[in-house]
Amino acid sequence: MDMQAIQTFLTTTAIDVGIKIVAAIAFWVIGSWIIGKVIAVMQNLMGRNQLDPTLTKYLGSIVNVALKIALVLGILGYFGIQTTSFAAMLAGAGLAIGAAWSGMLSNFAAGAFMLVLKPFKVGDFVGVAGVTGTVRELGLFGTTIITPDNVMTLVGNGKIFADTVHNYTAMPVRRVDRTAQLAGGVNTGDAIARFKAAVAKIPNVSTTQPPEVSLIDLTLMGPVIAVRPYTHNDHYWQVWADTNEAIARVCAEAGWPAPAPTQINRSVAA
Repeated sequence: MDMQAIQTFLTTTAIDVGIKIVAAIAFWVIGSWIIGKVIAVMQNLMGRNQLDPTLTKYLGSIVNVALKIALVLGILGYFGIQTTSFAAMLAGAGLAIGAAWSGMLSNFAAGAFMLVLKPFKVGDFVGVAGVTGTVRELGLFGTTIITPDNVMTLVGNGKIFADTVHNYTAMPVRRVDRTAQLAGGVNTGDAIARFKAAVAKIPNVSTTQPPEVSLIDLTLMGPVIAVRPYTHNDHYWQVWADTNEAIARVCAEAGWPAPAPTQINRSVAA
């Protein structure tokens, strides 16, 4: 056995394979960079035409996946792998992959339906599938939501489409619901007037839709007053906290006693 010939063959083959691997890596890096630029240009053009940001991101994801698949097929072709055989292999395994990815496909279909129905858009504050937060992106298979405590959460589109969607941004104002439990001896008319005056001074409370302050319940401890100001969703938590502070301040300034359960003692004559 000619060791020199074997060594020459291995060296030549190793160099050839090494060149192809380096070229494939270069193709992937350059191709990914070009794809990123194409997606950016496409999204900028769509943004200039004032298209929905949700639609822009969704179409960008679809085009990105399609171009990445084309890039992979091109790299495989460079290595001499017949892409037709590769496609036939994928088609043969398609049934098994489809069964395994049934959930992913349902998420994709749900994303397409949500894109048409538009229950929410990027930037909306929503409650979906038990998650509440601001929509950052509607992707091919899932929706990215940033919760109020700044946690990025990915929710499957299928789960969102099958559940109830609460869009808190859709309406111009949102109502803050708070209650004040008063003692039995407090004059409810005076309390309602005081609460209305205090809530009206809270910053960012809606002036077009006045606060609702009314008696909603009577308990053993005394009357319960509902204090419900309206505000834009951007200021919801600020108004929520300020309403709590206003209720506590009014009670302290009025000198009302702390509510306590009323007990009725009955004596039975012998």
